[in-house]
Amino acid sequence: MTEAQVLQCLSALSNETRLAIVRLLQRRGAEGICAGGIGARLGASASRLSFHLKLLEQAGLVTQERSGRHVRYRLAEDRMRGVVGYMLADCCGDSDGARRCCKRDRPVTAERSELSTGG
Repeated sequence: MTEAQVLQCLSALSNETRLAIVRLLQRRGAEGICAGGIGARLGASASRLSFHLKLLEQAGLVTQERSGRHVRYRLAEDRMRGVVGYMLADCCGDSDGARRCCKRDRPVTAERSELSTGG
């Protein structure tokens, strides 16, 4: 990914509602979810949801598939992996602190768990 693409994705993710949409879509996997289901789970109006989904689509983080009257949304997992990969490309460089974050055998601490769940 280019720096410009990563910046566009990070900009799209820098909003509470859009981040919640992405996290919801990630949990739904390949099944995805219809716009109405997203709105119901997030308590978002149709116009507000439409605005946020459009920005996520423009960033390439979300795909949509029309099925009759419904539109099903899915996370563009390859794009998200690209953003994360870009951010971590130099993670295990010359810094001992950076290398520690990448150890896979390390148990999840309460602090890391809170960061990953937003709590």
